[in-house]
Amino acid sequence: MSKKLSFPLLLLCLFALVGCNKEMAPLTADYFKVNPSPLEAKGGMVTATVTGTFPEKYFDKNAVVTVTPYMVYAEGETAGTPFVYQGEKVQGNDQTISYKAGGVITMPVAFKYIPEMQKSGLYLAFNIQQGKKAYELPRVKVAEGVLATAELANAGTVNPAIAADKFQRIIKETYSADIKFLIQQTNIRAQELKSDDMTALNAQLREANEAENLEIENVNISSYASPDGDMDLNTRIAEGRENNTLKMLKKQWKKDKIEADLTAEFTAEDWEGFRELVAASDIQDKNLILRVLEMYNDPEQREREIKNLSSIYGDLAEEILPQLRRSRITASINVIGKSDEEIKELVATAPATLTVDELLYAAAIEKNNAAKTDIYKKVTEIYPNDYRGYNNLGMMYYKAGNYTNAARLFDVAAKLAPESAEVTMNQGLIDLNNGEYNEAAAAFGKAGQVPEVNEALGVYYIKKGDYNAAVRAFGEAKTNNAALAQIMVNDYNKARTTLAAIPAPDATTYYLLAVLGARTNNVQMVTSNLRQSFRLDANMREAAAKDLEFAKFNLSEI
Repeated sequence: MSKKLSFPLLLLCLFALVGCNKEMAPLTADYFKVNPSPLEAKGGMVTATVTGTFPEKYFDKNAVVTVTPYMVYAEGETAGTPFVYQGEKVQGNDQTISYKAGGVITMPVAFKYIPEMQKSGLYLAFNIQQGKKAYELPRVKVAEGVLATAELANAGTVNPAIAADKFQRIIKETYSADIKFLIQQTNIRAQELKSDDMTALNAQLREANEAENLEIENVNISSYASPDGDMDLNTRIAEGRENNTLKMLKKQWKKDKIEADLTAEFTAEDWEGFRELVAASDIQDKNLILRVLEMYNDPEQREREIKNLSSIYGDLAEEILPQLRRSRITASINVIGKSDEEIKELVATAPATLTVDELLYAAAIEKNNAAKTDIYKKVTEIYPNDYRGYNNLGMMYYKAGNYTNAARLFDVAAKLAPESAEVTMNQGLIDLNNGEYNEAAAAFGKAGQVPEVNEALGVYYIKKGDYNAAVRAFGEAKTNNAALAQIMVNDYNKARTTLAAIPAPDATTYYLLAVLGARTNNVQMVTSNLRQSFRLDANMREAAAKDLEFAKFNLSEI
């Protein structure tokens, strides 16, 4: 047999060799679909599912194809997780694609969102290992740009929690004294007028009558008889005690030149006082007495039943009943604090003479932010151990966008008052602004019922991509962030109402109104609101030019 191959057999071998080495052809975008389309930033990520088809008689039986998704933008590109597919003759664990029938592939892609991706493309790169031969196919562009409306959520516009002052312009103080009477007597004994309580009460009334910052609002006399004895008798006794106490007090006021509102009433039988004194006493079987009071409402029957308790009635007559034969004089005196004008003057001239609450109040009523900040600085200097000054100064820095100083001051406040819900909430805001979402969520959870925490939670939920939870957190808030959440759940009517109610609309307010116009195909709404947004903030023009919300609108003439 000849060792030389015949020409036809040699030709067949050459054709077979060439077939084995034939490169796979480039693919086009027609073979791929992306969901969602357009791509969207949600929860700080760009996620999508790419579904592709390898056509019939395309995938080489000996090939291993690695498909890598890329987000490509002007400043660079970001690679995603690669996916590997293999031909029918390849020994491996990857998805096998039939040469004859082709195959469908599904690739979930995910990229951490960066602003540059707003104007970008999603590309698929193909690296092929075919036997010993390695080569690349041209990249295929399967999606254009990223819709990043949710990224407009701004933690910097959330109001930090203020640690409130406790300043009260008028503080009501109450002073009282009892005049005791002997059993069945209505005359006031001289020793009762000289008691420590009566002496102190008269002195307080004289002081309030003379001081400019004190005002006697009311003095009331309540006279009583003890609940032993006949009802008619007790009525006459209680009324007599009231009259005598009233005469005594008017005589004293005439001497002290006091003029004030004076009221009086009497209670014939002081069963309520009796109940309170018994409950607070150490009398044996007091619970039995209290049960009698609960069982019987008729005064005479109550008295009979209690007197039948002979073993303890003596204790009642000695310890409890004498305390009920009295007239109680109660004076309500208002302490009138400094006026707003006086406080403002002292802030400028002698801040150290003000209490910490007066200084905090002065900052609260100050409308100029620079002046308000200066007052909070004075609080930290004059009262360095009060956390509220540091917290509120940090609040002012946060509102001004100085997050570094704000964080430092919140930390100082936290050391002074680690349990303060306001400080905890504000530290969570710093975390939210830094993208530290787990820490922010933990802080907001500890902040309790601080009113500002709902808005902070709303922004947190937007940042996490949970738009329905964000809408619930914002409630009826009238802010840009609240309207954004409503837009993201497609509640356009509510969003428009929210934006219209914002008291001081800014560039973002008008930008969001333009987004609403784009989503409802209202050209006039888009152009008029973008024009106003650009006027307030020139940077919004560049943002709109990259924004897919406005892709089908001509913005060149705005």
